Amino acid sequence: MGALDAKRRHPLARGLRLRLALFQPDIAQNVGAAIRLAACLGIPLEVIEPCAFPLDDRRLRRAALDYGTGTDVRRHDSFEAFRASIAPARLILMTTRGERSFLDHRFAADDVIMMGSESAGAPPSVHQAATARLRIPLAPGLRSLNVVTAAAMVLAEALRQTGQWPSQEDYPT
Repeated sequence: MGALDAKRRHPLARGLRLRLALFQPDIAQNVGAAIRLAACLGIPLEVIEPCAFPLDDRRLRRAALDYGTGTDVRRHDSFEAFRASIAPARLILMTTRGERSFLDHRFAADDVIMMGSESAGAPPSVHQAATARLRIPLAPGLRSLNVVTAAAMVLAEALRQTGQWPSQEDYPT
């Protein structure tokens, strides 16, 4: 099979791309870190509002530092608007109450991996809308990781499984 055939089979060539979603984030610096993560991994970032801080274009640029221009950041006024925009992709919710480990999950090329808010996670309606509710195994007695640290771990596995790690070929310098 030639290189061109392999490239056509690549998820990005078929228009499929993993996405990261933040549900009503509480901490502006975490949004900035998520923008940087999304830029470095070449994936879009979805932000479901309202946020616990003003998220205007100026603050968004400040939080993103110089990574904002290289990132596709999409803002949604509500969870319902977000859901409508991602259909038919699967919604994968990361939660401390997940039924199974993200390491045991089979990710699809167009999954949307959602992180709940730092203080409250995600409400029952979001849990119900999710295709899967996954957790990150932690040492006994510990509750959770920073939201962007957790997102990076899960995205790394999803990118590995779906063959979407950025390469020099996808993003020439």
